[in-house]
Amino acid sequence: MDINGNWDEDEDEEFEFSRNYFLAKELASSAKKSKHKLTDIDVVDELELKEAASQIQPKHENEIALLLDSYKTMYPEWLLALRCGFGLLMYGFGSKKTLIEDFASTALTEYSVVVINGYLHSINLKQVVIALAEVLWDQMKTKRRVSYRELQRQQPFNSQSMEELLTFLDQAEIDDVDFFVSVVIHNIDGPGLRDSETQQYLARLAVCARIRIVASIDHVNAPLAWDKNMAHTQFNWCWYHVPTFAPYKVEGMFYPLILAHGNANQTVKTATIVLLSLTRNAQSVFKVLAEHQLSHPDEGMPISDLYSVCRERFLVSSQVTLNSHLTEFKDHELVKIKKHSDGQDCLHIPLTAEALQKIVLEIN
Repeated sequence: MDINGNWDEDEDEEFEFSRNYFLAKELASSAKKSKHKLTDIDVVDELELKEAASQIQPKHENEIALLLDSYKTMYPEWLLALRCGFGLLMYGFGSKKTLIEDFASTALTEYSVVVINGYLHSINLKQVVIALAEVLWDQMKTKRRVSYRELQRQQPFNSQSMEELLTFLDQAEIDDVDFFVSVVIHNIDGPGLRDSETQQYLARLAVCARIRIVASIDHVNAPLAWDKNMAHTQFNWCWYHVPTFAPYKVEGMFYPLILAHGNANQTVKTATIVLLSLTRNAQSVFKVLAEHQLSHPDEGMPISDLYSVCRERFLVSSQVTLNSHLTEFKDHELVKIKKHSDGQDCLHIPLTAEALQKIVLEIN
C-alpha cells in the first residue's frame, strides 16, 4: 500500500494468488470422490496372459548362445577360486541358472553338489544343512577309517539342532585335502533366503572348511544384506560380472503376474510342472498321498501311514528318503501339515479334488 492508501500491483497479485489457493482447497475438499475400486478392474486371466507371453518370439538367441559359450573359458578360473577357498558370486542382467548348472555339471564332476533354489518363496534351510552333513559323513566313512565308537556315538542328523549341524560341518575331518562340497544357490537374494537370519546361517555355512558356495544375485540392493565381515571374510566372494540376457523363465514361474489373476487351471499347471521336475519316485509318493486324499477328503494322511505304503511299494528305502521328498513338496507348497482330530500331524494337499484328479492324470 502506498502513502495515499492505495494497493500496488504486486500486493494485488499476491492477494489474488492466496485467494485462489484457498478456493482450490475448498473445492477439492467438497468434490465427490470416485466410487471406482482397484478390484473393479477387469484383469486378464493368468493362464491366458502366460500363454500370450510364451508366444513372444525370443530375440538374439544366437548372440546369447555365443555369450554363454564365451564364459566356458572362465570355468578353470572359477574352479581354482573354489579350490583356494573362495566363494563365487555371479551377477549381471539375465538368468544365470543355466550358466551355473552347466559349470557344475562340467567342472565339478569330481565333487558333490547340493542345489538351493532361492527363487522359491519358502525354503527349509535345515533340511539343506542335514543333506550336507549326510554327504560329509559318507565321505568321512570312505575317505578315512571311522571307528566303531564314532559310528555308535553319531546321532541321526535330523534330530540335531542347527548349531550342532554347523559344528559338525565345521569340524569334519577328511584325509583328502582337495575334497569339498559345492553348494549352488540360485538367487541367494531370493524371497526364501533374503531375511537376515537365513543370510547369517549361509555365511556360517560358507566358513566351514569343506563347503564352497556358488551363488547368483539379481536384485540391485542384494549386497546390502551382508556387512563387511560377511562379504569379505565369511562368504569370501569372488565377484564375476556374467550378464547372460537370458529370460527368467523358471524363476519367474513362481511369481504372480501383476496384471492377471490366478485360477484353478493355472494351479494345476504350476503343480504339474513342479512335479514333473522331480524324480519318478517323488512323483509316485505324491500320487499315493493324492489317492488317499481323494478317497478320504475330510482326513489328512499320517506320515507313518504314508511311509508304510511307500515302503511296501518300494518307493522309499528309509524315513530319511521320505522326508527329503516331503521337504521338496513343502518347499513348493504342494503339501501342508494339519492336525488330525486325534492330535496327530497329517499331510494335506491344498488343492480341490478336481485339481488333484487332473494332476494324477498328468503325472501318470
